[in-house]
Amino acid sequence: MVSGNLFHCRKNSWPPEEYLSRTALQLFDFDSAAPPEQAWRRRLNSHANILKEFSVTFTEAIKMVRLAIRLWSYIREEASHGRKAPIDPFTRERCKPSASQGVPLGGMGSGSISRGFRGEFRQWQIIPGLCEGSPVMANQFSIFISRDGGHKNYASVLAPGQHEALGKAGDQGLSSWGWNLSGQYSTYHALFPRAWTIYDGEPDPELKISCRQISPFIPHNYKDSSLPTAVFVYTLVNTGKERAKVSLLFTWANSIGGVSHLSGDHVNEPFMTAKGNPPVTFAIAACETQNVNVTVLPCFGLSEGSGTTAKEMWNTMVKDGQFSRENFNSGPCMSSSPGETLCAAVSASAWVEPHGKCTVAFSLAWSSPKVKFLKGSSYHRRYTQFYGTSELAAKDLAHDALTNYKRWEEDIEKWQSPILNDDRLPEWYKFTLFNELYFLVAGGTVWIDSSSPATNMRNNQKQLPNVETAEMQTNGPNTVNRHATNSSCYSTAANFGLESDSKELCSYNDDDEDVGRFLYLEGVEYIMWCTYDVHFYASFALLELFPKIELSIQKEFAKAVLSEDGRKVKFLAEGNWGIRKVRGAVPHDLGTHDPWSEMNAYNIHDTSKWKDLNPKFVLQVYRDFSATGNMSFGVDVWPSVRAAMEYMEQFDRDNDGLIENDGFPDQTYDAWTVHGVSAYCGCLWLAALQAAAAMALQLGDTDFAEWCKTKYLKAKPVFESKLWNGSYFNYDSGSSSNSKSIQADQLAGQWYTASSGLPSLFDDHKIRSALQKIYDFNVMKVKGGRMGAVNGMHPNGKVDETCMQSREIWTGVTYGVAATMILAGMEEQAFTAAEGIFTAGWSEEGYGYWFQTPEAWTIDGHFRSLIYMRPLSIWGMQWALSMPKAILEAPKINVMDRIQLSPNSLRISHTNEIGVRKIATKAKCFGNSVFYCSC
Repeated sequence: MVSGNLFHCRKNSWPPEEYLSRTALQLFDFDSAAPPEQAWRRRLNSHANILKEFSVTFTEAIKMVRLAIRLWSYIREEASHGRKAPIDPFTRERCKPSASQGVPLGGMGSGSISRGFRGEFRQWQIIPGLCEGSPVMANQFSIFISRDGGHKNYASVLAPGQHEALGKAGDQGLSSWGWNLSGQYSTYHALFPRAWTIYDGEPDPELKISCRQISPFIPHNYKDSSLPTAVFVYTLVNTGKERAKVSLLFTWANSIGGVSHLSGDHVNEPFMTAKGNPPVTFAIAACETQNVNVTVLPCFGLSEGSGTTAKEMWNTMVKDGQFSRENFNSGPCMSSSPGETLCAAVSASAWVEPHGKCTVAFSLAWSSPKVKFLKGSSYHRRYTQFYGTSELAAKDLAHDALTNYKRWEEDIEKWQSPILNDDRLPEWYKFTLFNELYFLVAGGTVWIDSSSPATNMRNNQKQLPNVETAEMQTNGPNTVNRHATNSSCYSTAANFGLESDSKELCSYNDDDEDVGRFLYLEGVEYIMWCTYDVHFYASFALLELFPKIELSIQKEFAKAVLSEDGRKVKFLAEGNWGIRKVRGAVPHDLGTHDPWSEMNAYNIHDTSKWKDLNPKFVLQVYRDFSATGNMSFGVDVWPSVRAAMEYMEQFDRDNDGLIENDGFPDQTYDAWTVHGVSAYCGCLWLAALQAAAAMALQLGDTDFAEWCKTKYLKAKPVFESKLWNGSYFNYDSGSSSNSKSIQADQLAGQWYTASSGLPSLFDDHKIRSALQKIYDFNVMKVKGGRMGAVNGMHPNGKVDETCMQSREIWTGVTYGVAATMILAGMEEQAFTAAEGIFTAGWSEEGYGYWFQTPEAWTIDGHFRSLIYMRPLSIWGMQWALSMPKAILEAPKINVMDRIQLSPNSLRISHTNEIGVRKIATKAKCFGNSVFYCSC
């Protein structure tokens, strides 16, 4: 827990007054239009620099040359089958990454679109595993202003910068629009899942504009948080002496990024493309009120020869401020051809009186109901449970978003307010904590309704009244517009297919709601679902906010532990062959092209020989079990916990109770070789023994509890004697040049032990000494603590350059180390270490990694693997600050003292399965438990 007002004296370094005038803030002080006091901020005219990617040294390249050759061959082989390899360091994206990201749109698992801080729609991830970073420039909000008397008129796209062809004579496309916003007086304020853009007197000096972006990311709400939709609420304040007519325009192209809008083959009906990607529908809408008039233009093009060109559309808005109401009854659009881009538009117009205010709301929705994996089945996304399986659900989603967004905001504010109002916490931490959650939307998440293939589900599209729609569906040389007339909410849609402090956690029983199945990528560059060694760090966010999803993921891995896949796989690091999945081993991931059925897409090393995965599984299961108090979950996964622990016995080569590493990178640091006993894996093993013993005791499996205790009592003194050097634990017990290195992550097992309410693994003075050493060396000796914690540091104060990963700073590991420090009562060191990640990644003086936090950066700030899962571990810090009641109020008794040892305690017995069955029967929570015997 944070003690006292430790950070009360720190400068509030991000107040809105530094970016906005007090007058503007006061004018917007109603209806949530003003940006919050705590938010990540940028001026719209800020430079979005190109990010610098890491490179390996000559020595590292020589060591990895054989791996590189095998990996290149594997990538080409996968490409020949039309598949993308899960790891491909050789292919570069068309759009170079830049410091331009912002809060993404939509809920979880239904495809995502990000919106840059300057207003561009980019980073498209509609198709699972595919990410297109390029912005679609036709997707814009624009404004048209005229005042009584006609001598003051303004027309501008509400995004700074100029289109590359601006001013080109005769251009009928985007360059004919008014790209007149400088961004000098406009600011962006981000507090995920919302963002505010404030136009403080531009383009019209006498009009203040607030655009509030809202997405339905609502903790513990397993319905709305799955919806692919977002709302944009514009608040207009007229500070002039004349009445102003203001027209807002929302334009949208038939595209999911890149050059998909030029593919042609657009028709007005759902379809399957040659590559089998399911169709996508977009809908844009605006809400009509007594003061707001809404019109639509269902179709316009970006080139000469279109029925209505972008230039003609723009000129109409400049002249009239709206489209013809007859468009709601118009016939089909002109046919499209390859190379032509088709777009749609919604306009909302209102008169704003002198010193008056007005609110205009738009929504965006997309519907891609089917998820199709290249080697597997098709599934229906979670939201189809509520909106049906038709692609046309987009218009209903857009409608409901405009109806429900105020309730969403109330729920979001209720969730965030206790943290935002906690004066003990530094400002940067508060908004970074929420903004790092961007990954659960933009990290390639997939949330499906059930395990049943989509082909077996009925189409039960929901019908809603009061929607006026102009739909545009594309896939062929013809484009047709359909219109339905009602009232209230007006939208236009496009369907197309593509080639290519303390708290209580919800627990649930088997009869509770089915929350479906959830996948999220390791990162957009490492395309593997639910990578488990990384989920170890990231899972605190899911457990805190969506515990039912977290438990469902653990159940998936529990099933996987007991399975085996005998298909042969070539492991690229050494070129040897093995089987895809070994029984008893926790898989590295749930797969890439056929998740759940073809696991372990990672094939660099044979992860059945990794030493961290099984202990991490046991630690996560126990943490979740103790936090939720869900006995049904504990009984269901217990056979897998036993199997995972027993599997590790083979790695205790000398029968001292402690596992040994095998002289290759056999853990999450998969380029960093380990010899003998290691601080990282050994500490995880000790923690897993204690956690398994505690869980066994609670479930009535006393024999296994004794086995774990006996192992623990043997292993702990061996670990300390081999690795403790008086101030920290050595990297490993080998004799290599880096065996005495200071590893930032050496106490990962202690982190989970303390997070689960278990007794500390070591004396407090040893824990604090090791953490202080990490702080003094790994943190403070790297640019004065302004970068985070470097993974490896020699005791002489030089960075360990044994390999690429030893010299890197891992963002998620730094957050995890900070969480461990908080749990050890070292709050000041914790927040200083974590603030280095903020300074280097998120601050204006940093490298530009906001809303795309990478796995790692070097000490010169070059990144590796943007948009990565592990930084979600910042929620491990919040977990440490506000542990759940189930853990805080547990009896403070050393679990090991409660386990009585018998003479045969080192022998594994299965007789106490009866004890587990008795507890399960008493709690009525057998579920689907299978009692596994490894006889």
